[in-house]
Amino acid sequence: MSEREKPKYGKFIEGAEQLSLGVSIVVAILIGVAIGVGLMKLFGKGWLLWLGVFWGVAAAGLNIKRAYTKQKAELDKLKDDPRYKHYNQPDEDDDAD
Repeated sequence: MSEREKPKYGKFIEGAEQLSLGVSIVVAILIGVAIGVGLMKLFGKGWLLWLGVFWGVAAAGLNIKRAYTKQKAELDKLKDDPRYKHYNQPDEDDDAD
């Protein structure tokens, strides 16, 4: 998509998408806790609360992985962009000194 075809508020939409990661983490954990509390009250077993917390944290981790994968793919596209070819790539050997 060229610069002309991009929507007027495209940068704002991209920024809002990045901010939504934090909200999705909190919501995933809260939903997991709510499921755990519901299961605990339904069956009377205390360990079901922790099962719900685990599910919520696992869902939050999955959200983070998806966001990382998407961001990495976008940055890999920029790596091959001719506008950025003149920047020097750091040498791997420099870190050893």
